[in-house]
Amino acid sequence: MLTPRIHTEFTDPIPAPSGFEKRNATVKSDGVRQRLEARERSLSPFAVRSADSAGRAIREEPSPLRTAFQRDRDRIVHTNSFRRLKHKSQVFVAPVGDHYVTRLTHTLEVAQIGRTIARALNLNEDLVEAIGMGHDLGHTPFGHLGERVLNDLMPDGFHHSKHSVRIVEKLEKDGKGLNLSSEVIEGIRRHSKPQGTFLDPDAVEGMTLEAQVIRLSDAMAYLAHDINDAIRAGVITIEDLPAHAIARLGRRHSERVNALVTDVIEASWAATGKGSGNDTGAVPPVITMSTEFGEVVTAVRDWMFREVYLPISGTRPGKAALEIVELLYRHYLEYPDEIPDDFPRVADTPERLAADIVCGMTDEFAISAAESIRPGAFAAAFEDRL
Repeated sequence: MLTPRIHTEFTDPIPAPSGFEKRNATVKSDGVRQRLEARERSLSPFAVRSADSAGRAIREEPSPLRTAFQRDRDRIVHTNSFRRLKHKSQVFVAPVGDHYVTRLTHTLEVAQIGRTIARALNLNEDLVEAIGMGHDLGHTPFGHLGERVLNDLMPDGFHHSKHSVRIVEKLEKDGKGLNLSSEVIEGIRRHSKPQGTFLDPDAVEGMTLEAQVIRLSDAMAYLAHDINDAIRAGVITIEDLPAHAIARLGRRHSERVNALVTDVIEASWAATGKGSGNDTGAVPPVITMSTEFGEVVTAVRDWMFREVYLPISGTRPGKAALEIVELLYRHYLEYPDEIPDDFPRVADTPERLAADIVCGMTDEFAISAAESIRPGAFAAAFEDRL
């Protein structure tokens, strides 16, 4: 039987455990996490090191094999909330076409773009990935359409980023939460951006650079793939986009992503701690874009809101989605006994409990649940969906 071979040219910063042979050794867990943490010492002085994490709400013994942020990422990926993202809308309502972006594929693209930027800037990839994997867990069925309904109906409003935090802190693991590191939770909480200009340095004050990476990666990912989906759906053509945007970002999805990622890395190079005039971490830089690309991205986002995102609510499936979310929320508010017994009841108000159950639904589940309440009211609206 073959046994793992240790690369002798690699200098391990952690002394090998007693009795550990460099050649023909069996894999041992002793010191694995410590070795990974030691590698993080070479990260940018502005990066967050897992060994320096502010910790978890409930103290736990460290994993012998994973850093704190690796553990957080794994916990998120193995949740039911993460799995359900595959059947939640990104832009177009409950699409059936194989190639339309879902909330899950969007999440994977955000995490991958974030890792590329983090690696280039010598930041903590594991923290970036954990935030990226968890940032959209709190989305309602039908994406931002459902979010808009709950925001109007809930006494204290509703926002998916706050609900993402609620999921990882309270709803997952049978109401116990995932007990994630505080840096991951804060990155999830603050990933959203307002319509219009979103590169104001004041907006990211107090955020880790890794959280800032995901904040921009989210915008880059959805702009690039939402354009693709809108073209695929016949809503727009590439020529409809502002000419200056095509000139700077390109005509293809890959060109857009590459142009945006490259610009962010170049504009944020001070985050590496090299050539910035300050490599001590005393004056943290920000993750940003060049002025030119920032203006282009803002213009394209505004154009997409006007030409794609907002008009979807006026389509037949869009109107049905709005009605479904309101119907389900009001139904479970009036009949909370119909909520399954095994659903975690950690809400402090009936309104929050109704929102919790509705937010946990996928598009298809929500349609089915609404049809069971009001038979024949919604199925026809989705017959001709994309």
